[in-house]
Amino acid sequence: MTETITLSLETIYELTQDALSRAGANAAQAQSIAKATVLAEQDGIRSHGLLYVPIYGEHVRCGKVIGTAVPQVTQPQPGRVVVDAGHGFAHAAIDAGFDSFIKAAKSQGVAAMTLHNSYNCGVLGHHGERIADQGLLGLCFTNAPASIAPTGGRKPVIGTNPFAVGVPGHEGAPGFVIDQSASVVAKSEIMLCQREGRAIDPAWAFDAEGKPTRDPAAALQGSMAPAGGYKGFGLGLLVELMAACLAEARLGKDASPFSGTAGGPPATGQCFIALAPGAGFFDRVKALTEAILAQEGARLPGTRRKTQRARLQHSGVEVPQALLDRIAAI
Repeated sequence: MTETITLSLETIYELTQDALSRAGANAAQAQSIAKATVLAEQDGIRSHGLLYVPIYGEHVRCGKVIGTAVPQVTQPQPGRVVVDAGHGFAHAAIDAGFDSFIKAAKSQGVAAMTLHNSYNCGVLGHHGERIADQGLLGLCFTNAPASIAPTGGRKPVIGTNPFAVGVPGHEGAPGFVIDQSASVVAKSEIMLCQREGRAIDPAWAFDAEGKPTRDPAAALQGSMAPAGGYKGFGLGLLVELMAACLAEARLGKDASPFSGTAGGPPATGQCFIALAPGAGFFDRVKALTEAILAQEGARLPGTRRKTQRARLQHSGVEVPQALLDRIAAI
């Protein structure tokens, strides 16, 4: 049986911050990753939590992430904020531009923030939730290194390219978050299966020959399966347009992987749009959510994450000792 240790969220924060600092990240970069790691672990999203910390540390040390980067924020138009992440962590760059972005959205009614020379931004839904907490409707896009082949093809062109929507709650209208990728599952889920020696669902990915596979290693050398077939590829293409083309970031087909040490900084991008709701928005959201929740067994997107959050904030998180040993070795 795998030995595990229960850690509080505070301990996870300190553990992550210390590990990234040892790897060479400055305080702002390390703190941004520590906050993101806690959010992922408390929501039960293991694939984006502590599991990623050794990868982050490795990437700082090999130069795929510049741990001392200081994001540069500009505002070329009243409703447009642009952040050059400087090849540092996306989380720190998002933090750097967030206040200006929110201020612009509230004053203009709508605003966009784009990031380039960026990196993996973790759980995209958490950024959507952060926008919604400001009373704004948040649309979020992030591109990733290519891992999905176009319909009829075998060579990956776009990444798993998730999008998220953060819906604010107000006076009986519950807030919720939609967060989904263009692939059947996130690539990090396959990486987790590979690390734990587990087979994957054959509907998740294809091998290099374009055949469904249960072998996570073969899947990582092949192509992720798009959710809904050609519709999933179209969704991923939309995200690529927003997070790479509009943000003037590197296309997924040209980006280095988010795993391993080869290729230098990925230089991928993000795009966030915040909209101030009108007078009738919340009445309609309330009616919509009531129609969903009135059905037995139905739930709003993100309900499971909220349930996990409420439980793990009190009980702590069980972490494999082997993973803690890898983090300690950074």
